[in-house]
Amino acid sequence: MCGIVGYTGYREAYPIVIKGLKRLEYRGYDSTGVALLNGGLKVYKKKGRVAELEETLVGKDLHSHTGIGHTRWATHGEPSDRNAHPHSSASGKLAMIHNGIIENYAQLKQELTKKGYTFKSDTDSEVLLNFIEDIKENNHCDLEEAVRVALKRVTGAYVILLLDDSKPDTIIAARKGSPLVIGIGKGEHFLGSDASPMLEYTKEVVYVNDYELAIITPDQLILKNLGNEKITPFVTKLDMELAAIEKGGYEHFMLKEIFEQPSTIYDCLRGRLDAAAGTITMAGVEKNIEAFKNAGRIIIVACGTSWHAGLVAEYIIEELCRIPVEVEYASEFRYRNPVINKGDIIIAVSQSGETADTLVAIEKAKEQGAVIFGVVNVVGSSIARISDGGAYTHAGPEIGVASTKAFTGQLVVLTMMALKIAKEKGTISQERYSNLLFELDAVPEKVEALLKSADQIKLIAEKYKTAPSALFLGRGYNFPIALEGALKLKEISYIHAEGYPAAEMKHGPIALVDDQLPVVFVATKDAYHEKIVSNIQEIKARKGKVIAIVTEGDEVIPGLADDVYYVPHADEIMAPMLSVIPLQLLSYYVGVAKGVDVDKPRNLAKSVTVE
Repeated sequence: MCGIVGYTGYREAYPIVIKGLKRLEYRGYDSTGVALLNGGLKVYKKKGRVAELEETLVGKDLHSHTGIGHTRWATHGEPSDRNAHPHSSASGKLAMIHNGIIENYAQLKQELTKKGYTFKSDTDSEVLLNFIEDIKENNHCDLEEAVRVALKRVTGAYVILLLDDSKPDTIIAARKGSPLVIGIGKGEHFLGSDASPMLEYTKEVVYVNDYELAIITPDQLILKNLGNEKITPFVTKLDMELAAIEKGGYEHFMLKEIFEQPSTIYDCLRGRLDAAAGTITMAGVEKNIEAFKNAGRIIIVACGTSWHAGLVAEYIIEELCRIPVEVEYASEFRYRNPVINKGDIIIAVSQSGETADTLVAIEKAKEQGAVIFGVVNVVGSSIARISDGGAYTHAGPEIGVASTKAFTGQLVVLTMMALKIAKEKGTISQERYSNLLFELDAVPEKVEALLKSADQIKLIAEKYKTAPSALFLGRGYNFPIALEGALKLKEISYIHAEGYPAAEMKHGPIALVDDQLPVVFVATKDAYHEKIVSNIQEIKARKGKVIAIVTEGDEVIPGLADDVYYVPHADEIMAPMLSVIPLQLLSYYVGVAKGVDVDKPRNLAKSVTVE
């Protein structure tokens, strides 16, 4: 949600900033802009895409060695040129970009209005900028000190980057609750919401922590806390490659990421699972194994697709480990007054590791004595740093807004965790444990096999691209996959879709069924197979159109369904990792057939860092 880029150094800033903004388009945005220091401040901004901003700047003098850029996802004020970032201060001497929400902006705005300030936008960000300038002018201090004083008054979340026309090579940055990465080069520094804007320039980065302020020049990076005490930057080496954030010949990032899943699942397993030796190695779990073994309860907190991964994990952990599991929407959990007992384990699941609701939820749970375990994709992210232990999914950068490979990575990590805990607790037989290890080890190969028939899903998508609505049904381990399939179709094609447990169909959703409604059954071979056959017959009796995801060799359901897609046989615990793939493909191909920008669906952001 919102993308920020900054550069100061010996190169031309504008091309680096624009390229960085394009790298961050996946985060979701509705307007964009840049500010450059060149004999004064120059601010250019526009509603719409980065490419549209570029077109308006052709022929302009954009020479500068220091610049900042922003892609805005509207919170305060509609998408428009005037609400786009960067914002200029009342004097025109400062420019700022902001990711986050200032919750007490109305109070600050009222104070500034009484002093004679007027505002050109509807944003909380412009209020913060003028508040900083007011402190700077009235206290006769430099920008760094003004930012420090202002942020002590601010309530909310932010990453801010500021330029001062009196300091042509300096960027001031600060962070609370939103991600900020600083790339370190020779005679230059780069800033970004993530590392993607700086990949071809440096592999050395610093992840800025909450309540830290950075003063960046080409030759120097100074980190301080809000008490003006210097902090030694912790430099991390990036292991991300440039090719990982390029399309690699695919039409869209989403399709590329769907087809990357055989390798990303393998990468998630690599170094951890040794089926032949009968071992799972997970340092984060091992470090906290006594807490897991003795846990009276596990609470999984997540949002969106990650919440669906948590639901699958609930089934698996309770089955294998015999530990009660609750799965909570982080956005609800953080505002309730939940009962947290010392020794409870909170598993926070997040692709970005920066999801605002999830971060606040685990901070509160940690205060109450819970053990926090993070399952995230982004190395160095906030959830990874705050957790007592954790595991990375190693899915690599996920550029498509709708999560695909990160979801299967989450399923793999959570399944390995369950198996390891069950083995340590003695709640699983040696034979079952060994069989499941080999089943898990075979998943990448099975995913690769089922992707070979992806064109069959493309044909199905063409048939149903004009459907106004769709229903997704599953039972047991496949119920959360039905929810995920419905979410993907909504996100990518803008078709209304609902996911339900198949047995709940008769308690309401069956009223929707007619000869226009496609009903997608996730119906792989498991303990519920006979029951789901009955559910399919009930839909067919009402002339509904049935799309069935079935196991190879199924001789019953193909005779009932209108369209069928086969996945390889797998134990029911592993089946979700296979059955979700055709649903990802279905949403992708329907979206493409409808002309939707599937990598950047409307109104959505990849990393939701504000409420």
